Amino acid sequence: MPKQKTNRSVLKRIKITKNGKLRRSKAFRRHLLAGRSNKRKRNLRRFGFVSKGERKSYLRLLGEM
Repeated sequence: MPKQKTNRSVLKRIKITKNGKLRRSKAFRRHLLAGRSNKRKRNLRRFGFVSKGERKSYLRLLGEM
């Protein structure tokens, strides 16, 4: 059976942490930022994590399963 190819677009967007969590950047940070509060923009700077329900599918795309 051939090897599973890594999805390159997912590889550029998601990193696996030391503990095995999937780290991602948050959405709504690209444009139209003038109408958003400083608090909201500041909180969007932090990394988010992939939910447990989607974790399995992302790991498959990354070739980890």
